[in-house]
Amino acid sequence: MLIAVMTVAFATIAAVVVYVDPFFHYHEPLSGFPYIVDNQLSQNPGMAQNMAYNACIIGSSMTVNFDTDDFKDLMGLDTLKLSYSGAYPKDDYNILSIVFDKTTRARVKRPVDAVFFAMDIPVMTGGTEETKYPRPEYLYDKSLLNDVNYVLNKDVLLQYVLRPMIQRKGSDLSEIYFSWWTPEYYNIQWVMHTYEEPEKVSDETKKDALIPQSAVNLDINILPFVRENPDTQFYFFFPPYSILYWHNVMRENTFEATMAQYQYVAERLLEYDNVHLFYFQNMPEVTDLNNYADYSHYKPDINRYMVECFKSGEHEIESSEQMSDELLKMRGIIDEFDFDGLFSVDWG
Repeated sequence: MLIAVMTVAFATIAAVVVYVDPFFHYHEPLSGFPYIVDNQLSQNPGMAQNMAYNACIIGSSMTVNFDTDDFKDLMGLDTLKLSYSGAYPKDDYNILSIVFDKTTRARVKRPVDAVFFAMDIPVMTGGTEETKYPRPEYLYDKSLLNDVNYVLNKDVLLQYVLRPMIQRKGSDLSEIYFSWWTPEYYNIQWVMHTYEEPEKVSDETKKDALIPQSAVNLDINILPFVRENPDTQFYFFFPPYSILYWHNVMRENTFEATMAQYQYVAERLLEYDNVHLFYFQNMPEVTDLNNYADYSHYKPDINRYMVECFKSGEHEIESSEQMSDELLKMRGIIDEFDFDGLFSVDWG
């Protein structure tokens, strides 16, 4: 009797989870259900498979403050945010493999017209199989056998089915994964108060030291999607880290190597006709730490501005020579910035 009761209970739980499907593993969202979307590792693969979209945002926490309504309003694109905070190239590969899987419901309905891809240079030297966090494989593979980890998951039932049913307040899909920083955190006082200066490295990294692994990651984890999908427009962009990012680079004695790495990655990307490359790091805003919540994370207003640039072409790089010029401007900004004055203040 007990076994029968337990079997019915488990079957009921599984049926409820499959019906609501809070991780979108089996189907698109139910109309009217207040889905909570706050788990990148678990919910991105299902959204990539089953949501209705023809463009997507790929990359690290540099992408979380994009509002997908801006892409709709400015570029006419139904855009899905598929961010992974701290993403390595392999993380990007994993989700793009689903995005471009022609057997998914999303691709049967619509092709991918555009991909907006944050090119974070610091992680391009990571291992080609390295991911930021272990992923729940049962949500990424096509096997039904291991789905028991999903359909009989207590946290899924309580936090993603019952809680939204009770609260009746779901996520705004245009703003999912927004950072926790509210407007008052974007100021120089907060940035400098929380900033941790790296130890000074005495030995300089060789100029070409960062290129070989960057090349491997491009070849394995990124460029295959560009080559195999010539009808998709790829908007790669170097996010506008603050001037403190470059202070870190200089403290770590990798300045020339990092500059060479930027140039190399840009040249590789520019080999493809379906690539649009944008360099935002030498905007005037990067020297004003009131635009940041830490050394690299910028306020949502800048995300909106970047979408405007994707539309207008401002800050777009179209040649190797132009990239060299932009990096030269970046050098000038760094050389002229008063780091001594910045660090002479007691920021508390």
